[in-house]
Amino acid sequence: MKKMLTAALTALFAAVLCMSAAAETELVVFAAASLTETLTKIGELYEEENPDVTLAFNFDSSGTLKTQIEEGADCDVFLSAGQKQMNELDISAGEEKNPDGLDYVKEGSRIDLLENKVALVVPEDNPKKIESFSQLAEVLEDGEILMAMGNADVPVGQYTQKILDYYGLDEAELAKEGRITYGTNVKEVTVQVLEGSVDCGVVYCTDAFSAGLDVIDSATAEMCGQVIYPAAVMKDSKDPEAAQAFLDYLGEDEAMKLFEEVGFSRIETEKETEAEP
Repeated sequence: MKKMLTAALTALFAAVLCMSAAAETELVVFAAASLTETLTKIGELYEEENPDVTLAFNFDSSGTLKTQIEEGADCDVFLSAGQKQMNELDISAGEEKNPDGLDYVKEGSRIDLLENKVALVVPEDNPKKIESFSQLAEVLEDGEILMAMGNADVPVGQYTQKILDYYGLDEAELAKEGRITYGTNVKEVTVQVLEGSVDCGVVYCTDAFSAGLDVIDSATAEMCGQVIYPAAVMKDSKDPEAAQAFLDYLGEDEAMKLFEEVGFSRIETEKETEAEP
């Protein structure tokens, strides 16, 4: 009897250990700042449906996140706001796009998840009466407008640089003359516009939606290329199967519905690949 009781207790203890291990599955998700509100909401739904998984999010500019991964930070899934940052971590992107030969992306896991739009936004009541990107280009040259944009290592800043180039504007000269301010990520740009410390800013339409900002104009693909968000499981993920399951979930209808509610859209296969920012 004593042996039977001991065996039963051992089996019970082992079962408890297994349950504890399952409950302690944590996925670290690095995601572009523009995904903050929506991905947080999606994460809550995923945890409800998968109580054995806990999601830990790290939101920042894609450039900052890429650097953190390169420096050894734990990351299971990476969602970037630009192809450039993902390419620089993906050995399969080739030497031209990944000159340092970094190999952090799990083979076969990378997908193009979402498309966004680059938007021109203004503070409440639009004090400077900005009408469009074309009109903005004119008044920027005249020195009458202060515009906020992302830094050069931030995808939204890189898209903005392409827009400035499209209109033949010299970013360095405009910055030198005090017509441009910068943010380390898209959220900082959004806050500058919300607070009215600038006359306008260039953000993603999804950030404009989340912040309740008025979108005056949206950039075309001709102006800055498609704004594609790639996502992938990291090669050093501690639980690649769980990481892949979460990534798969992001492409399913339940998650996509929430993405689309704030202005993201599904990738259409017939569209050309994004022009890198």
